[in-house]
Amino acid sequence: MVPDELWALAEPLIPGFDPRPQGGGTTPVDDRAVLTAIVFVLTSGCSWRLLPPSFGVTVPTAYRRFSEWTKAGLWRRLHHAVLDELGSQGLIDWSRAVLDGASVRAKKGGSLTGPSPVDRGKPGSKIHVLSDRAGVPLSVAVSAANTNDADALKPLIRAIPAIKFRRGLVGANPAKLHADKAYDHAELRTWVRDRGITVRIARKGIETSKKLGKHRWVIERSIAWLFGYRRLTIRYERYANHFSAFLALAAALTCYKKLRKEAT
Repeated sequence: MVPDELWALAEPLIPGFDPRPQGGGTTPVDDRAVLTAIVFVLTSGCSWRLLPPSFGVTVPTAYRRFSEWTKAGLWRRLHHAVLDELGSQGLIDWSRAVLDGASVRAKKGGSLTGPSPVDRGKPGSKIHVLSDRAGVPLSVAVSAANTNDADALKPLIRAIPAIKFRRGLVGANPAKLHADKAYDHAELRTWVRDRGITVRIARKGIETSKKLGKHRWVIERSIAWLFGYRRLTIRYERYANHFSAFLALAAALTCYKKLRKEAT
């Protein structure tokens, strides 16, 4: 679940172990084994308490290390590291970006949840994704399910990391931004244009969904890729930062699959 190439990107980013000043204690569990266990939880959707002992990691250790690495911002940095690899190999298509959101049910409530307008008002969250033209997720975010999609546009664009290019340059904006009618606000159009991005947001009452579908399918596929990680299909985390961590890790793994595919 954690190939050598992915581990080579993740290992330098993992916080170091600080031994107790008084000494003693047990030898820390191998970081790669812990990361593999976390990836298994994300992929399979199993609860922490059902983590198989074959990983060589106890449930308390896996959960504690996941919490510590989440606080340290490991998952977004790993996502950025994989994007840098894609960018340096010319595998990110900046000619167009597409964004959209999708709701998930929140079984246990918690922060960043709200009544879902698509699930009879039950508690839920919404994931937001911005991808390049080929569907590579460039930035992701989580909000309450009753959040207007348009509110996520600015944070998603701001969250695009400064990705390396083949020529050694860093940082870029997509040439165009495609989005559906939920993002059709004059203020947002102006804000996007001010950043040198051409606006391709469908206009309410003017453009048909058929025309939009030529580009929308890309982001729908990206969201489907992320929902392939079963821990994201239903939110069980009470803490929003933990659910966001799983989303960022899923985005990093999705990008890594693109990197591995191009290498074969």
